[in-house]
Amino acid sequence: MRTDVPGAAVTRGLTVDASDARLLVVTPLRLEYLAVRRALPEALVLRSGMGPERARAAAFRAARMQASAVAVAGFCGAVAGDLLPGDVVVAGEVRGPAGVITCRSGPLVAALAAVGVERVRVGTVISAGHVVRGGERSLLASAGAAAVDMESAWLAPAAAGRPFVVLRVVLDTPSHEIYHPATLSGGLRAWRALRRAAPALAIWAGAHPPPAAAGRLSPSEVAPWLEHLV
Repeated sequence: MRTDVPGAAVTRGLTVDASDARLLVVTPLRLEYLAVRRALPEALVLRSGMGPERARAAAFRAARMQASAVAVAGFCGAVAGDLLPGDVVVAGEVRGPAGVITCRSGPLVAALAAVGVERVRVGTVISAGHVVRGGERSLLASAGAAAVDMESAWLAPAAAGRPFVVLRVVLDTPSHEIYHPATLSGGLRAWRALRRAAPALAIWAGAHPPPAAAGRLSPSEVAPWLEHLV
């Protein structure tokens, strides 16, 4: 069996650390997974893959995993013009095709301050089923969005009623989109920023009961949340 890091296994395309933990973090891409895994060795980290379909499949699996708090972490595209590569976006809400998911962002913002992350924006994250470019970014900005990704709305049901946050780091911006040469240096900045910000998730999760106290979710508790993925 192929393994990406010690203690991790690949099952049906999903990379996941095999142990139970207080915090479950879902990361879409391998680079994101490596940044978070390095920063949070005690967390349960799952790599979902990119896009809605893979995110939906990962959410089915993650909803049944034992953890007291669930986070999505990774990169995003900025739609707000004043965001820069490496800036952290904490979702106050996530908007997707099925509606709006509200996230309690305050405790995570405080945790980010505690680990010394200064450039943090709380805002709306839009989840789209495709890479958003050009004028579409302007439309999303005019609708009040801060950033866009391709997974968070479909991963949200993984929380299954548990505390849930979304932490994204800006990879590209309206002026330097993902295929622009400047994105190469922005990508390195974003990866370092994600690794630096990830420990804040452990602080945030520490405010919630450990899995032993929270208990493993029963099938009846998980089922209503999985209905959102059907």
